[in-house]
Amino acid sequence: MSGLVRNLLTLLAAVLARNRFDTLARLACHFIVTPFDCGTRVLKSDKFLQLAESAQLDFLVRTRLIGRLLRGGVAFVNVAQLVRFIRPVRMFTRVRVETSIVFADEKCAYFSHTLFVRGQRHGEVLVRMKFKMGAITVPPRALIGDHPAARPPHILAWDRALDAMP
Repeated sequence: MSGLVRNLLTLLAAVLARNRFDTLARLACHFIVTPFDCGTRVLKSDKFLQLAESAQLDFLVRTRLIGRLLRGGVAFVNVAQLVRFIRPVRMFTRVRVETSIVFADEKCAYFSHTLFVRGQRHGEVLVRMKFKMGAITVPPRALIGDHPAARPPHILAWDRALDAMP
């Protein structure tokens, strides 16, 4: 339930924000870690994904990408996620999540959501996302424009690992 409330509050804040950005931007949004997000004292691992989801919604709204998706009847589907836990995030901590699209090819866009507490990196969530119109995959560049043409080494390694899975 806390994820739904966080998403609704994030959407409201993003819609009310005055500034709009290009999809090449690295956008930051902030969250407070509540008792609903924690086990005993620290952020639970699944809640890292919820923070990334809320940050992704914020990014889609503030870059106006959500409007293009809705007008075109295009949905977005997360096809893979990778989480790197660096440091624990304690309850009642303010977390800054920086979101950017780090790469896009003909099928997927790769989002990075980096979690910071007091300027220190505490984790990162990578999301491999497809844009779908029914059964058809929409090329990301048709929606988000051109993004770095060179696939970063960590994205290449992740794709190889995914391809190696049965």
